[in-house]
Amino acid sequence: MTQLDPEMDMVLSEAYISLRANRPSVTAIQKVWQDREHVGYLGADFDLRNLPITKDIYTDPSRWRQIKGDPAIRGQVFQQRRATSRLDEHIDQVLPVLEELITDNGVFHLKLHFSSSRATVWTLDDPYRYQVIEYEDLVDPNICLAFPHRDYPPDAVVPKNSIKPIFETFKHLRYADDTIYLRAGSINIFNGIVGLNFSCDGSHYIPFDQFLAKDSEFWEGM
Repeated sequence: MTQLDPEMDMVLSEAYISLRANRPSVTAIQKVWQDREHVGYLGADFDLRNLPITKDIYTDPSRWRQIKGDPAIRGQVFQQRRATSRLDEHIDQVLPVLEELITDNGVFHLKLHFSSSRATVWTLDDPYRYQVIEYEDLVDPNICLAFPHRDYPPDAVVPKNSIKPIFETFKHLRYADDTIYLRAGSINIFNGIVGLNFSCDGSHYIPFDQFLAKDSEFWEGM
């Protein structure tokens, strides 16, 4: 009510959280006139579920984004050192398995958790449910036989031959520094975004081609 334009007879509010319904809502306010005298207002509340789309459909920005994490972690970052995980010890055996899952077994989104030695995957055959692959399966190439063979999607943004270099860069960022190191890395072949989470709890979301364009000196400088 405090933001009503006195020159307008009808105003539609910005979306807000309704105190009554605890849901995103909007309110329409209409001035009420009687004999050319302003005598009050008529208000109507609308649940956003019942309204048509009036804004552009949200799409993930195709630009490099850096997001800071927990300041408590960042404040202690120089007091920590990377601890070698079981995945680290067998990284050269694990990465080819992950590459195979993406290029030939229908995995379109994969997140590799270095510190906890696991991977989370989404597949073309069951895109609404993620699956967690633990260390014992990651080091066993037989895991590829547990997923059906699928041709690499022709509409993928990330070319098939870029999957291996992406994983190799993950490996470099994991070992490049004992203090600032990669904790988890992800790739989605359809939106082309590489996700990185570092020991300082900083996160990056980078288009894959920009990610691969950076050389080792750049990453080590970060």
